[in-house]
Amino acid sequence: MEPGGGRLRGRPAMKKGKQEIVTFKADRSLLEAMKGVGNRSEFIRSAVLAALDSACPLCKGTGILTANQKKHWDTLAEDHFLTECEKCHEVHLVCSNQARRKDTPF
Repeated sequence: MEPGGGRLRGRPAMKKGKQEIVTFKADRSLLEAMKGVGNRSEFIRSAVLAALDSACPLCKGTGILTANQKKHWDTLAEDHFLTECEKCHEVHLVCSNQARRKDTPF
């Protein structure tokens, strides 16, 4: 279990239960692109969950931290730094208190 009481990437665990209907506006090009999709509801659910899984757990994809989130980030940043991975070239956090691990998947 991750810190935060059973949450995955900062989000509460999904619970089975009563489903709610969510609607959104779609332009003509999106509607055309979705014409061949058999189960649109399942497709949209999967796409939303995939997008949420890739969103920043702090700002939830907004790109902006609240004042309190910024304070927490500043505390974390005291012992962590951003660096570019030599293999995949993505930027990631590294803990200053740990030696670099040689068993990373990249």
